Amino acid sequence: MPHEVIMPALGMAQDTGRIVSWLKQPGEAVASGDALFEVETDKATMEVEAAHDGYLTDVRAGAGEDVPVGNAVAMISDTPEDSGMTGNNAGAGADATNDPPDDAALPEGREVIMPALGMSQDSGTIVAWLVEAGAQVAADDPLFEVETDKSTVEVPAGHAGHVAALLAEAGEEVAVGAAVAVISAEKPAAPVQRKARAAPAETAPAKPARPAPSSVPKDGPAPVAPTAGGRILASPKARRLAAEQGLDLARLAEAGHPQPYHVKDLEVLRGMGQTRAATPGTDDFPMQITARVPATPGAEFHAWISAEGATAPPVPVLWAAFACGALRRARDAGNASLTVALTGVASPARKLADPDLHRLTQQVEAEETTGPALILRDFSDSAITGMRLSTPSAPAVTMGREGDDLIVTLDFTAAQIDEDQALAFITDFTARLSDPLRHLL
Repeated sequence: MPHEVIMPALGMAQDTGRIVSWLKQPGEAVASGDALFEVETDKATMEVEAAHDGYLTDVRAGAGEDVPVGNAVAMISDTPEDSGMTGNNAGAGADATNDPPDDAALPEGREVIMPALGMSQDSGTIVAWLVEAGAQVAADDPLFEVETDKSTVEVPAGHAGHVAALLAEAGEEVAVGAAVAVISAEKPAAPVQRKARAAPAETAPAKPARPAPSSVPKDGPAPVAPTAGGRILASPKARRLAAEQGLDLARLAEAGHPQPYHVKDLEVLRGMGQTRAATPGTDDFPMQITARVPATPGAEFHAWISAEGATAPPVPVLWAAFACGALRRARDAGNASLTVALTGVASPARKLADPDLHRLTQQVEAEETTGPALILRDFSDSAITGMRLSTPSAPAVTMGREGDDLIVTLDFTAAQIDEDQALAFITDFTARLSDPLRHLL
C-alpha cells in the first residue's frame, strides 16, 4: 500500500516548510529511517526521514518550493513507477485523509495543527482541551494536551484571538499536520465543535480507535475509556504531582476509573491507600533539577567557530559536548567511554561517542547498540520549556527556551547518578553554556 510523505511541522506555529534539496531520486528504493529531503523553516534546516520501506514516487514539490504543513510532497510506493496522480490527497489507498464535507462551514481564521514532537511521529492523541470553543486566547496560552508514544505535552494556541472551532475531541487520534482548531480574530457567533475528520475506508488504522466525548463541559473534558495497550491519558500536572507524591496512576486504570486523569483524580487515588514502589529516598524515585542560562553566549560561540574558518557543528552537538564534559567531571570518569544520545523536535536522533574528547568540529558517531550515559533532548525551537516523562534509561537533559534564556532541566534517579553528582553536573554544564570558552580550557 502506498504511503504519503507529508511536510512535517517542526514548530508549534509553523505553517509551511521550504524544500532545500531532495536526498533521494524518484524511483529510488528507500528504507524506513533513510533521509528523504532537507526542509527549512524560519528556525531550522533538517533532514526528513522515510517512515516506510518502498520506492520514492510521485514527487510533487521541488527544491526551493514552500509547502504547507501536512501537505503531501511525495509517496512511498511498492513499485518504482509513479502512480500518475497529482494533488495533496490524490493517492488512492494512501494514508492521507479526505476533507470532510462540512469544511466549507468552518469559520475563517488561523488553523492550529497537530504538531510533530518527534520525526518518527505520525499522529498524536488529544488528551484534553484546556479551553472551550468561543474562548479568547493569547498566542502563548495552552490550548490542548497531546500524547504521543513518548510524552504528554501542552500545545499553545500559536495565535491570539478566539477559538472559533475545535476539530477533534478528547481521546481522538489526529494525524500530524492535520488541523485541530481554528483561531479567529473576531469572536465567533456560533463556534464549531466536532469530531476529527474520518479516515478513508481503505486506510488501516494504526491503533484501535478510542471512544470520545461529545462535548467539553466548563469543568473540563468528559472522560474517555481506558486506552488500548496500557497507555494512561493524564495531564502533565497530574503526572508530575503523582510522581512527587508517590502515587501510581495505573491503579486508577486498573480500577476502571475513566481517563484522562487530572489533579482532582489524585484524591480518588489517595483514597485507595496505594503508593508507588518508588518513593522518596529509593533508587528509582524520579528527581529533577531546573536551571536558566542566557542563550546569547552559546550563539556567539557558534558564530565564532564559523568565523575562524571551521564548519561549525549544530548547536545541539555543542551542548552534547559541554554536557558530556560536565558529566565526566561530576562522575570523575577520567577517559571512560561516555555516549550522549541526541533527540528533539528539530534535531535528528543520533548518538555521539565521547563528544567532549573530540574536536567540536569532528564528532564521532557511537554504535547504535551502545547505551547512552546521558540523553540530551533539544526542544529549544518549540514552545516546550520542560517536561517530566516516564523515568528515562539514563540521566536526561531537556533544553527549552524562554525569550533570550535557555531552560535546562535534568531528570534522573539515584540509581543513575546521586544528588551530589547531579548538582555538580548541572552547575558545570550551565557554566559552560554561560561561558563556552570554559569548555576549551
